[in-house]
Amino acid sequence: MTIAYWCVLIAGLLPVLTTAIAKVGLRGYDNAEPRAFMEKQTGFHRRADYAHRNHFEAFPFFAVAVLIATQLNANPLHVNALAMAFVVVRILYTALYMANKPTARSLAWVAGYGCVIALFVIAAIA
Repeated sequence: MTIAYWCVLIAGLLPVLTTAIAKVGLRGYDNAEPRAFMEKQTGFHRRADYAHRNHFEAFPFFAVAVLIATQLNANPLHVNALAMAFVVVRILYTALYMANKPTARSLAWVAGYGCVIALFVIAAIA
């Protein structure tokens, strides 16, 4: 399995990690209505939940980009590098989100999105 595929797995686990962070230490968690419960949270817990949601939004685009780039025989070194960069930037994004650094967080989001676009570009020129 390539490094890029391992990165897809890691990116797929980021929502699980951030939802765990969002819920840790909270009392009265309502598993019957988890979204309603999380909407009532504030500060760090709410930001972690929002990061969790954004990871789910970003994941399909990234995973498809890796698969397409691989299928179209893009340079594996480039695919791996962009996939690793995406994962690193998404981890940074999470840290910035939870630290309440919105401008830096947005820049990290743009960098991650750029990695995905670059995967499509290298697939197109392969």
